[in-house]
Amino acid sequence: MIGDKKILSGNQAIARGFYEGGGLIAASYPGSPTVEMMESVKEYEGIYAEFSVNEKVALEVAIGGSFYGARSMATMKHVGVNVAMDPLMTFTETEVNGGFVLVSGDDPGMASSQNEQDNRIIGKFANMGVFCPGSSQEAKDYMVQALELSEGFGMPMLVDITSRVCHSRGVVECYDRKDKKPQGFTPDNSKYTMLPPFTHERQHAMADRIKKLSEYAYDFKLNLLEEVEGSRVLLVATGLMYYNLKELKLPYSIYRPGMVYPLSKRRFSEFAERYERIIVIEELMPFMENEIGLMGIRCEGKNHFSFTGELNSEDIERGLAEAGLITERSTKDHKDVEVPSRPPMFCSGCPHRPVFDVLKKMKVKVMGDIGCYSMAVLPAFTAAHTMISMGATVGITKGMNKAMRLLGDDEPIVSVIGDGTFFHSGMTGFANLLHQSSPEDNMTFLILQNGTTAMTGGQPNGSSGKYDNSEGMDIGIRQLLETMGFDNVREVDQFDYKTLKDAIAEETKKKGISVIITTRPCALRFKIKEPHFYVDPKICIACRTCVKTNCPPIRMKKYEGIDKLKSSIDKDMCVGCSVCSQVCPVNAIKRSEVESS
Repeated sequence: MIGDKKILSGNQAIARGFYEGGGLIAASYPGSPTVEMMESVKEYEGIYAEFSVNEKVALEVAIGGSFYGARSMATMKHVGVNVAMDPLMTFTETEVNGGFVLVSGDDPGMASSQNEQDNRIIGKFANMGVFCPGSSQEAKDYMVQALELSEGFGMPMLVDITSRVCHSRGVVECYDRKDKKPQGFTPDNSKYTMLPPFTHERQHAMADRIKKLSEYAYDFKLNLLEEVEGSRVLLVATGLMYYNLKELKLPYSIYRPGMVYPLSKRRFSEFAERYERIIVIEELMPFMENEIGLMGIRCEGKNHFSFTGELNSEDIERGLAEAGLITERSTKDHKDVEVPSRPPMFCSGCPHRPVFDVLKKMKVKVMGDIGCYSMAVLPAFTAAHTMISMGATVGITKGMNKAMRLLGDDEPIVSVIGDGTFFHSGMTGFANLLHQSSPEDNMTFLILQNGTTAMTGGQPNGSSGKYDNSEGMDIGIRQLLETMGFDNVREVDQFDYKTLKDAIAEETKKKGISVIITTRPCALRFKIKEPHFYVDPKICIACRTCVKTNCPPIRMKKYEGIDKLKSSIDKDMCVGCSVCSQVCPVNAIKRSEVESS
């Protein structure tokens, strides 16, 4: 049977595999590198797909589908799995009804993440089978196989895919969907109620199915052995490492396990008899190396390769040269060329910019959080001073506040959190603020309500309906907080620069807990465009106050007939937010309507 060939990214291929494999229920929380998986799944008919309020809820939605017998999937980035760990670690005890796959987007090199964890380890910890695709074709094929094996062995599966595989494209053979009708939910406490005494038996059941899956792995079709006659060295590589290794065209045998956990002890025992050296090439943690070592089989790996970052072909070649397998490097060393840094920055008209311009000038301690506003830690603002995980700013602010007060420090603290993050994991932190609050506290919380989960591409959140009724929910954050018991909550239009500045100044001087909700929507997500601004160079004094707001359309340039550089605004980039005109001390920046009149 010949499939229809399409060019797909790894993310799109995961979605296609879920579709072809008869998937019905899919849920996710947006986070790079896995965002496009759910966006692609939404394009297929016959599948229910949603972006949930956080990863824990997304996992639980998919668990519910699986309980009913529907093939289900939850997708999230690697740190999102941490949020979902509570239900995950108990769900994996159950006997799976409908095939279940958790897709984790790992990020070697931290291209868009705050840490670099290896979720293959979580897969083992949770007693799941673990698959590691290295191409778009493998992403689709492994997804189909994971769904089938999930049902065949009665256990959840983990597909662990990395950023580069998620975003790279390749030719994929696509086939028709294999519909699988759910068998429904039949109450059975021994399967679905994970409380003692049922859990005692399930611990043994988990160990038994891992053993059976290990035996199945011996000749599993996704585990590929490429033997080279006369080779006494076996290189073990999976995922993208396999393809990077293949580029070197070395005279050594290669074993590529598509399923990296559990590995077949029987297979590796045979390898140990056949090969003098077994060298494992893998990014991040020595996961497979450790698994092989636990079998009592001698192997090498991380002593030749970096424990952090991606491993491209040059890195693999360097490591194998260190291992003595390559006597002469086939590629020449190259000198790194220094180029000017180009840090990420807020979009034109971003409503976060005036907030951090004010905070920077106030020179207050700012506890940050995860979202577009994370960029405030970078130049030119450097106006946020902590950044850990989603929703963490609320608890961190409280903890620092309590420590300061114990030591007699009455300096104010400001906390910044977005509306998407507020709904994700900030609400519980706000509830905890009311626990043992003190009149001596001085905490000001800024909730940046832009109506979207902007950093990952503009997915809707609980506030999106405030700006676009077609998007769904419209949860009033102010009303919610006031219902909780907060009595000092105010809303501010941050494009009214003076009012914003005065509001923050007033609240940081007050004792107690203050909440300021900024109300401007994301300019990019909601396509906001007002008449642009321009600079009158005859009035401009070249003080660069406008430039320091870090707005992309603003730059210094040479005007004809004027000796020194003056500020200017690219009218094609300007969306008319007006912040630059409000900070200009000499009123040299005006809206285009004034120019035309």
